[in-house]
Amino acid sequence: MRARATLLATMATLLVVLTTACSGPGDAVAAEADGGRRLADVTPVDDPRVATGPATAVVADASVRPVTDDPDPRLPVTVTDAQGTEVTVDDVSRILALDVYGTLARTVFELGLGDRVVGRDLSSGFAEVADRPLVTAGGHDLSAEAILDLAPTVIVTDTTLGPWDVVLQVREAGIPVVVVDSHRDVNGAPDLVRQVAAGLGVGAAGEELAQRTQAEIEAKVAQIAQVAPADPADRLRIVFLYVRGQAGIYYMFGEGSGSGALIEALGGVDVAHEIGWRGMRPVNDEGLVAASPDVILMMTDGLTSVGGVDGLLDRLPAIASTPAGERRRIVDMEGSQVLSFGPTTADVLDALAVALYAPGQP
Repeated sequence: MRARATLLATMATLLVVLTTACSGPGDAVAAEADGGRRLADVTPVDDPRVATGPATAVVADASVRPVTDDPDPRLPVTVTDAQGTEVTVDDVSRILALDVYGTLARTVFELGLGDRVVGRDLSSGFAEVADRPLVTAGGHDLSAEAILDLAPTVIVTDTTLGPWDVVLQVREAGIPVVVVDSHRDVNGAPDLVRQVAAGLGVGAAGEELAQRTQAEIEAKVAQIAQVAPADPADRLRIVFLYVRGQAGIYYMFGEGSGSGALIEALGGVDVAHEIGWRGMRPVNDEGLVAASPDVILMMTDGLTSVGGVDGLLDRLPAIASTPAGERRRIVDMEGSQVLSFGPTTADVLDALAVALYAPGQP
């Protein structure tokens, strides 16, 4: 448990460093507004391992799809949160849902409670929340003053944002704070929805959204399996790199980071797991060459921070010795989406599958 907590804290810190320096809320909104292609509407290439050139994964339709337009919170509700704290919520008229991924605010909107959200964190960049005031200062640091000024009646958060003293301060001010699990992966998305819904007294809507999320993920994984090579030996070997050029941060994500479940859902081979790469560790030439990836997944802002594909090959020359480097097979996606693992997980998988299996199609 301690190792997992350390891993999650490290991941959160890295995400904060990168997204603070490289992105703003407008970037995510712009990317979503453009729209992308759906897997059902493209023709996969015969052999994705020999495809060439970079690709950006863009969700085809990033609009919020509430499961109900008229949620009926059953209040007061008492829950035991992810930290074992018993929390009673008796008013959800003014909600703050805050985490480094932007997943929690999106979940609240999908539950039909978006009109009650009074503020946002930097990562919550989807169009429907963009007009809410920020409660994070200097990037992803929670501001007690900004939070208290909005007079929220309940806060849903996890441990990915800090300082934690701010959370304790607002709790001491009498605001109920429901802490949900900060772990993110494909399989945990439905349960995260249930945790958020339970804390807001909308268990029925939460169950509906959780089941919808699960069904969409299962259907998408099955669809992707139809276009991915059937023989494991022919599947794309994929690694997830996390970089921030200005700070000299170059990490490869391994077991426990969530990237493995994502890669497997995409019909690929999680090479970091194959070579025993655990957690998030600074990448080295030997690790990259040993991984021998066909494709490298990255966050868009991270790729931008090193000057694009050319800059990445410049800064990490070992990539050029891998199949991914030789073919310039770098797939990037908006950081607030790619590892968010919430109600939009199926859409994220769809966009990534297009970039992997049908690159370069108009």
